Amino acid sequence: MGASRSSGTTDELGPDEDSGGGPPGCSADPGPPADDAGIPGEPPGSELLAALLDGMDAALCAFDAAGTVTHWNREAERVLGWTAREAVGRTGFAGWAVRRADADEVRARLMSAMDVPGRQVHEFALLRKDGGRVLVRTQSAGVRGADGQPAGVYCAFSEVHAQIDLERAIALSEALLEDASWGVVLVDVDLRPTVVNAYAARALGGGRTALLGRPLGELVVQGVEELEAALHHVLAEGAPSAPAELWVTLRTAEGERRRCWRSGFLRLASPLTEEPVPLGVGWLFRDVTAGKLAEQEADRLRFRTSQLHRAARTASECEDPMEAATSLLDFALAGFADHVLVDLVAGERLVRTAATPFDAPGPCLLVSGGAIPARYGPGHPALRSVERTGTVRTSAGAGDAAQAWAAERRWPRDAAHALCAVLRSRGRTLGVLTFLRAANRSAFERPDAAYAETVAARVAGAVDLAQVTAGT
Repeated sequence: MGASRSSGTTDELGPDEDSGGGPPGCSADPGPPADDAGIPGEPPGSELLAALLDGMDAALCAFDAAGTVTHWNREAERVLGWTAREAVGRTGFAGWAVRRADADEVRARLMSAMDVPGRQVHEFALLRKDGGRVLVRTQSAGVRGADGQPAGVYCAFSEVHAQIDLERAIALSEALLEDASWGVVLVDVDLRPTVVNAYAARALGGGRTALLGRPLGELVVQGVEELEAALHHVLAEGAPSAPAELWVTLRTAEGERRRCWRSGFLRLASPLTEEPVPLGVGWLFRDVTAGKLAEQEADRLRFRTSQLHRAARTASECEDPMEAATSLLDFALAGFADHVLVDLVAGERLVRTAATPFDAPGPCLLVSGGAIPARYGPGHPALRSVERTGTVRTSAGAGDAAQAWAAERRWPRDAAHALCAVLRSRGRTLGVLTFLRAANRSAFERPDAAYAETVAARVAGAVDLAQVTAGT
């Protein structure tokens, strides 16, 4: 792997050489180097130096104080095409690695590094062996001898486009991990965050350093299994072809938050090994909760509007107004609630007039044998809805308490969420409509109340018509 020629200056560049021409019995000028072997006659350590130089990713050459090339590694040969045997021993680059018109300027700028501290960066157009030109960026620095005097210059260079690609890659990684408008989390093979950018830290509800090394289960209450499964898949199989939308529940100081993250994943592998060794996963995501909720609300609104339209057409074909009312409720129940109860005002109390089955899903039917009194206790949500002439929403706790809660209110045992909407027509309160959901569904919200009130207004019209026709 030799890539140098022994000389006084070369001795100063090697890690173990002394200032002499070599150990006793060795010629001071052993001749040209072999391409893949240590150089006979070089001081101890020269084989190691040659191997180190040839193993570098950057092209490297060195000059003695007179400007003679003393070192030339394999990357320099790859970039310019000149071998170490052809390069070492030449004076400067004139006539072979640079145009003669530019040779003096290039030599002066390179050799000036002997007289100033630190490194100097230059860009030159060099000549390849095949005659082509290549623009390189060089970093050169002076070399001092044992006496402290300038002894030469070493110069590391690379093609400008390769250097620019490297700088872009570094700049991109720094931008992603600092100022990106989406979350970036680097996860190790144990699925623990190792780098978190500012966006991701805000989304996860913690500081950038506080999140490092913590299991994802400490940050994500629900949805962590799906997230970890995606990360494991990336480590084993590689990145998926399309982003994935993950719903998670986060534990924050303000309580639990439900979020939707549109996520992309990249498997990270070391570029320094022949076989790809996984370093972890790059996880990029954006919080799209607002958009997804808006889409869901739009879909829900379209479906409910369609159901009301179909219900109105069906009800218009019913001769019996109460049959029209129950038909309206059958359409309204789809995707909205599990049970519905119709209690109408009869003097000072409410009577059960129609309902869905308590023990199984089914259509809303009139109570057989006529209406029966609803044995509601004081403060019952249905009574409160009538008293307030408005809508009442309520929910139970979890477990056995939910069954006791439902039984106490004379509702089906599986009921855990209730919405009571008053039936009003021509300025009169006709009764109350109660929608019930089981514990495996979410509680009723404001949009649900608006929908229930729309249904109640249509049902109230049918009930009013039934009462008017019954009285004539």
